[in-house]
Amino acid sequence: MFIPVTDAPRYPQIQVRIASSNPLALVAAVRFALRQAHVDPGEIQRFSHEALALSGGNARRRVCARWVDVT
Repeated sequence: MFIPVTDAPRYPQIQVRIASSNPLALVAAVRFALRQAHVDPGEIQRFSHEALALSGGNARRRVCARWVDVT
């Protein structure tokens, strides 16, 4: 799954690859990757609120791609 992003992600060194098309699985994978990279818990919470506040799968994917490198 390729998600075009015009700007570099907030944490470009964190790469998330997921086979599932479920947007909530992607959010969970990004949260896990952020924790594994020792990102501040407040930042992870900020990401979670931003991603889960949206209802559409494509919108969630765009939020994920703004935070980490998603392919």
